[in-house]
Amino acid sequence: MRVLGIETSCDETGVAVYDTEVGIVAEALYSQIDIHAVYGGVVPELASRDHVRKTLPLINEVLNTAGLSPKDLDGVAYTAGPGLIGALMVGALVGRSIAEALGVPALGVHHMEGHLLAPMLSESAPQLPFVALLVSGGHTQLIEVQALGDYRLLGESVDDAAGEAFDKVAKMLYLDYPGGPHVARIAEQGDPSRFNFPRPMVAKPGLDFSFSGLKTYTLTTLQSLGGIDNLSEQDKCDIARAFEDAVVDTLIIKCRRALEQTGLHTLVMAGGVSANKRLRSALGPALAAVGAQVYYPEPKYCTDNGAMIAYAGACRLAAGQSDEAMMNLRPRWPLNELQAI
Repeated sequence: MRVLGIETSCDETGVAVYDTEVGIVAEALYSQIDIHAVYGGVVPELASRDHVRKTLPLINEVLNTAGLSPKDLDGVAYTAGPGLIGALMVGALVGRSIAEALGVPALGVHHMEGHLLAPMLSESAPQLPFVALLVSGGHTQLIEVQALGDYRLLGESVDDAAGEAFDKVAKMLYLDYPGGPHVARIAEQGDPSRFNFPRPMVAKPGLDFSFSGLKTYTLTTLQSLGGIDNLSEQDKCDIARAFEDAVVDTLIIKCRRALEQTGLHTLVMAGGVSANKRLRSALGPALAAVGAQVYYPEPKYCTDNGAMIAYAGACRLAAGQSDEAMMNLRPRWPLNELQAI
C-alpha cells in the first residue's frame, strides 16, 4: 500500500510517500524559517499562504523522485491537527482533493501521533508497549503506549512546554528564530558550574511539567547581571547552559518516574526538542542505569515532516480506517481521543 503524506500544521511543508512493503520511497521538506525569522515567530497567515505556494510542487517533486504517478497511490494522509487552522486547511484540501480525484481513501492524521511513531521509521525500531516523551513545539507530554491508538496521558505541561521555554529564553538573549537550536549552540560554551537553576516540579509527585517558572528564573538571572545590554558573550553562554541543564535534568527525572510507575522498560522520545544533543547524551545513560532503553527518531524526523504523517496514515488506512467526505480539522486535539487499532 502506497500512501501520500502531507504535513502543513505550522511552518514546514512536508510531503512523503510511504510504501508498506519497502518503507519511505521519497520525501521532501520545505522550511519557512526565513519568512518568519523577521518577526521572531510564526505568523499564521504567512504560513498558510506559503503552504499554498509549496504543497503541490513538493507533491510533484516527491512523486517524480519515487518514479510514481498519482494513479500509483492507494491512499492519502494529511495532518488534521493540532496546529494552525489555516495551515491545516491547506494540506487537508489538497490531500482530500487528490484522494477524491483518484478514488482512494483519505485520512486526517493526528500530528502528535505522527511524532510518536516517527522512531518506527528507523531500522532499529522500538517494540510496544513503551512510554513516549513528546517534546514538540507547544507540547511536552508523557504517554503510555500499549498499542497504536491506545494512549494514556501520564503527564503534560501545565504552562510553557519545553520547546516554548527554549524559544522564549532565546528571545531574552537576542538569539535568532527558531530559538531552541541557538540556545543549545551557545550552551556548548557555557560554564556548567556558574549558575544552578531550579528543576521545576521534580519535588512534587506526579508527571506534569512546568517550565514557565524556569523561564522567569532565567530572566531574573539576566536582570541581576545588569540586563541584556550589559551581558558579555560568556554570560549569555553560561545562562544558556544553566537553563538547558535544568530542562534536561527535569525531563530525565520525569521519564524515569514514568517508567517506574508503568513498569515499562522502553522510552521513545520524539519531537523537535528530541534533537537536542545534551538531552540525547544524558537520557540514554540515565535510563540504562535503571534497566531501560531509549529510542529516538532519526534527526531529520525530529521536526515536522511528511514521512511521519505518511507512516501514521498508512498504519490506520491499512487497518481499514478512513474519513468521511466532511473535513474535520482540530487545532486542539487530545491524543487520547484517538481510536485504537
